[in-house]
Amino acid sequence: MTHRPRISAVVPGKDVAPFLADALTSLGRQVEDPRDLEVIVIDDGSTDATADVARQFTGRLPGLTVLTNPEPSGLANARNQGLAAATGRYVAFLDADDWLAPGRLAHLADASDALRVPFVRTDHTTVRGRRRDLIRAPQSVRGVPLDPRGSILPVHTSTMVDYPYAWAGIFDRALAEDGLLAFPPDLHTAEDRPWIWRLFLSVPRYAVVDAPTLCYRRGIASSLTAIYDRRQLDILKALRQAYDLVQQDRDADAFLPKITRTSLALVAHHVARSANMPPDVRRDLRAGARAFFEGLPRDVLAAEVRVMRRARARTLHRVLPRGVDRHLAPHLTEITA
Repeated sequence: MTHRPRISAVVPGKDVAPFLADALTSLGRQVEDPRDLEVIVIDDGSTDATADVARQFTGRLPGLTVLTNPEPSGLANARNQGLAAATGRYVAFLDADDWLAPGRLAHLADASDALRVPFVRTDHTTVRGRRRDLIRAPQSVRGVPLDPRGSILPVHTSTMVDYPYAWAGIFDRALAEDGLLAFPPDLHTAEDRPWIWRLFLSVPRYAVVDAPTLCYRRGIASSLTAIYDRRQLDILKALRQAYDLVQQDRDADAFLPKITRTSLALVAHHVARSANMPPDVRRDLRAGARAFFEGLPRDVLAAEVRVMRRARARTLHRVLPRGVDRHLAPHLTEITA
């Protein structure tokens, strides 16, 4: 009888040959019985030796599958491709330039079993050269089942929907069968924003647990966070999808201020970066941001703009709808002087 893996690790990557061996080596240290782990690497249109590096681990990772895309499809589509191929009871995501502390995935699966929750979330560690910083998941209650809806608010404090990282946890594959793990197709940035909102609005319970860490590598030149092309415009599509989810929810009145504040923060971040973008991308980002904000409930948007910090007001005042920008007072006169 075929042994079904307990955990499937989905590892998408493009041009990650310098880093992939670290990720796959760490996956070899996750379970006692190698048959309990299935590893699915998606080589998403790489032009380097990514696929060759992955195949070198065939003997060391008996459950290894390498899927190769002739052209890049984007992170969301590549994750969905791996998710569709996964057969384990649990699914974990790992970006190909990151790595895991030994035993992390087994620990998370055990926690999900013990707490009887369909997904768990964890802290993570950012890595810049030799520097390590622990980033805490913004939920202090640990090791007990929680209602995800209770982790969405308050509005003006970082909460679990502001911690959208797909790799910061593990998920029962039954969630995928219910359509709750797939990422919005064709999004090249912020694909995890509508994804995390759908999870927290749809799943009845989850937990945050302490666990061996995941190391998230920062400062990679090929990372999308360091790229300024038209893919950055997908932030507006992602936020529109997240906003639509909230507007259709039974608790929309409570949660709309939260997604509005998040949208203002993320658009401000991208507008601030737009000085490094090609002129046509910068123009389309600002026009798209203005159209996005025009489509939001005016009263909710105005209330959040009214309490906006000065730095964010400086960034956004030219892309806010006419009439809403007056709520930037007392900063507006200073900004436009």
